[in-house]
Amino acid sequence: MTNLSNILIKPHITEKATVSAEKSVYVFKIDPKATKRDVEKAFKEKYKVSPLKVSTVTIPAKNVFVRGKRGKKSGYKKAYVYLKKGEKIEII
Repeated sequence: MTNLSNILIKPHITEKATVSAEKSVYVFKIDPKATKRDVEKAFKEKYKVSPLKVSTVTIPAKNVFVRGKRGKKSGYKKAYVYLKKGEKIEII
């Protein structure tokens, strides 16, 4: 991928992600076609910090049943970005 600004879509903020941020592990929703190397380059460009490791997880789409109607919850891809112990970033 050439355009690095579209790879990191937004931080994935949940209770679990907040606890892991204290251990220098940050979670982001990313472009479904992005690779680990793309995420690493985009992270370096945006936050000026080089990660130790990047793990990606694809969350599949799920069928849901809300208020008597069937629907589909869209899937997405997220990345866990590991930093050195003690390093922090400001998520904007």
